[in-house]
Amino acid sequence: QVQLVESEGGLVQAGGSLRLSCAASGRIFSNYPMGWFRQAPGKEREFVVGISWSGGNIDYADSVKGRFTISRDNAKNTVYLQMNSLKSEDTAVYYCAATSQSWRGRRRSSTYDSWGQGTQVTVSS
Repeated sequence: QVQLVESEGGLVQAGGSLRLSCAASGRIFSNYPMGWFRQAPGKEREFVVGISWSGGNIDYADSVKGRFTISRDNAKNTVYLQMNSLKSEDTAVYYCAATSQSWRGRRRSSTYDSWGQGTQVTVSS
């Protein structure tokens, strides 16, 4: 397994920006597709974005497309999530995750073997 630790989230006004990072340790990080998920109160955990092991393939949920950007630095064992034009509906606990399985299952939370502890992002309107 890969151990994942997310950076601290925060409180931001609507329209603002926030950058999350997720530092990995353990097995070879560069072999793993990564994803970000989020869970709002009373809702199921939902897919936000996935990135292949090389960074060459990226898949965004429609709700964040054009506003969020994922990137990874395999030399630093870190994946980043840049969130711009934040909306109140982006308020959630954000989780990074790693999978040893196929990129094909990237949108399913069950695909992922390792999860971070989660970090709260609150967008005030």
